[in-house]
Amino acid sequence: MADILASLRSLMASQSPPLDALLVLSEDYHQSEYVSARDKRREFVSGFTGSAGLALITKNEARLWTDGRYFLQATQQLSDQWKLMRIGEDPPLDVWMSDNLQKEAAIGIDPWCVSVDTAQRWERAFAKKNQKLVQTSTNLVDEIWKNRPPAEINPAVDHPLEFAGRSVAEKLKALREKLSSEKARGIIITALDEVAWLYNIRGSDVSYSPVVHAFAIVTLNSAFLYVDKRKVSSKVSSSLQANGIEVREYGAVSSDAAMLASNQLDQAMGVNFGQNGVCQNDTCDNDLIWVDPASCCYALFSKLDANKVLLQQSPLALAKALKNPVELDGLKNAHIRDGAAVVQYLVWLDKQMQEIYGASGYFLEGEVTSKKIPNAPCRETMKLTEVSVSDKLEGFRASKEHFRGLSFPTISSVGPNAAIIHYSPQAKTCAELDPNSIYLFDSGAQYLDGTTDITRTVHFGKPSAHEKACYTSVLKGHIALGNARFPNGTNGYSLDILARIPLWRYGLDYRHGTGHGIGSYLNVHEGPHQISFRPQARNVPLQVSMTVTDEPGYYEDGNFGIRLENVLVIKEADTEFNFGDKGYLSFEHITWAPYQIKLIDLSILTPEEIQWLNRYHSKCREILAPYLDKNEMEWLKKATEPMKG
Repeated sequence: MADILASLRSLMASQSPPLDALLVLSEDYHQSEYVSARDKRREFVSGFTGSAGLALITKNEARLWTDGRYFLQATQQLSDQWKLMRIGEDPPLDVWMSDNLQKEAAIGIDPWCVSVDTAQRWERAFAKKNQKLVQTSTNLVDEIWKNRPPAEINPAVDHPLEFAGRSVAEKLKALREKLSSEKARGIIITALDEVAWLYNIRGSDVSYSPVVHAFAIVTLNSAFLYVDKRKVSSKVSSSLQANGIEVREYGAVSSDAAMLASNQLDQAMGVNFGQNGVCQNDTCDNDLIWVDPASCCYALFSKLDANKVLLQQSPLALAKALKNPVELDGLKNAHIRDGAAVVQYLVWLDKQMQEIYGASGYFLEGEVTSKKIPNAPCRETMKLTEVSVSDKLEGFRASKEHFRGLSFPTISSVGPNAAIIHYSPQAKTCAELDPNSIYLFDSGAQYLDGTTDITRTVHFGKPSAHEKACYTSVLKGHIALGNARFPNGTNGYSLDILARIPLWRYGLDYRHGTGHGIGSYLNVHEGPHQISFRPQARNVPLQVSMTVTDEPGYYEDGNFGIRLENVLVIKEADTEFNFGDKGYLSFEHITWAPYQIKLIDLSILTPEEIQWLNRYHSKCREILAPYLDKNEMEWLKKATEPMKG
């Protein structure tokens, strides 16, 4: 790590002007949450593997900022060359740089890897001391990364209408109408899931996300896809062309953005004005170029006339979040199959924990009777690890119809590891399962008809009274949010508190948001809405046909972690009254897997909460029955026996 920092500092000194600091971000050219192996630059320089974080390298220091999900993980992974900066507790990066770097300092950044709003926020902060954000002509990390993974050439595929629910023509028409209403003549689309959704294509360029590395530009008269053409088959090319979409090389987006700014792109491509019926000539009133400041990189924004840019959230973000009926049906079906896989996994794991470790099992609270696992060499083949059991879970999912892979790296965590919110077990260092400790698994899959995300927390031995109280408090918050009814116009910021109140009663809390949207065979984390204490959760009200997770938790460093997560669909609520004629909304659970009754302290639950759990468990039995064999069904019946308060 020291050699990497020394090499970067040498490169920084050789720049013109010499750089006093270098920023290394987690994102790729599309501001993605999950990135391909070759884009993990921040991980390469710091050793920290979490999905969110930002590295700052100065002449004498190296600091890494990350959020509460990763404090414990970063502490463990960062070498003594690095100092951890805790977002929300330590000064924000722009404040720290403004206060600690010298006047007129030059701070380097790859403009392709930073969003417009982030770059502009930093520039405002730096202006106080005449510090400057310098756009480097190449990414300095790439220059020293000797064994950087190569770009993969993975094929783009059509996403059929039977799963997409809306045609490309419909989506383009709606987008152009939105452009016209905002006086825009074109839009640059940079978010990978938005490009995939708009053009009904999918790919495998990024692990866990079925997207293609591509940009799109759509004008009132034309549409372009910027992608490595080797990824586009004749079949995909034909379907794109049939919708008036021209395929261009990935790197051409830079020069085309400049042509778009000068209103020459359509003419240069020989587009006939008015062919799409929105703008009949080249003298329309529409003169703005729309870019999303949160996802458009600064490099492309710099090609535009800043006075003629509409900096506003992409219209595709909300359109994509509002699932159509076909997508909703697909998501529900995918979650049923996924729930069956989770139950099959729990049945298998319960049996293994009893047979190998002498655990009392999923249903009983006895002490471990004996360690049945023998000594080496048999031990290595018999023992259960966080990785080996998560591989088994993936196997159960892989047997289901339409399975296309996982939707994120499975969080399979025992005891203290479960307290690491986004823990990622590694084969060489992961823990062995322990019948005396809590086990948390947060996992999901990509199916052609939907994306899934579920978390359950279990114990195969005798949980302590404290563990039960914490689990039940998390469960109470989970139920409270899932049962909420709220007026139209309510945002996720307002609802976040519902999941925390049962924990706050004991002085407990958690450092992550409570809910995120989920894609339709797309990204597992999808905006623009969210349920969170973070201010951006105020930006978008929750609306009918949105999906959102319900996932409160509690984590004790060094001891255990608890999280429970279901996916919900927002629907109209049937209320007795309708104050203010606003209309009211509620949630529908579409995740089906039992909560562990052994971990519940029934004395803490209200009769209404017990009634809800019994109803939910009854639905689990009914809905999953067609997917389970006799033994699995017997296990599920026992796991969902009615509780009595």
